[in-house]
Amino acid sequence: MTEKIKPFNPFDYFETQDEINAYLEECFKDEDPNVFINALGHLAKHHGIAEVSKATGLNRESLYKTFSGKVQPKWDTVARVMRALHVNLTVVAQ
Repeated sequence: MTEKIKPFNPFDYFETQDEINAYLEECFKDEDPNVFINALGHLAKHHGIAEVSKATGLNRESLYKTFSGKVQPKWDTVARVMRALHVNLTVVAQ
């Protein structure tokens, strides 16, 4: 019998909300915006795309496409997913 390898999702290994928050913050700080979008996609998959779809009003296919890395998602989509996942950004002038 062969074992099926499931894709790596870092959110499967975080134990606290603080760890999740720190990871998302570091991803957001990266110069490549796709790093944050990719992290948000992993978080959405961790919560379940069907649940995120229901909470955002976006269809599952659209969400999978958003996080595929092949398209640049609209801010509206990113903001809706963040609200559904209870992810808040704080803006601080430096």
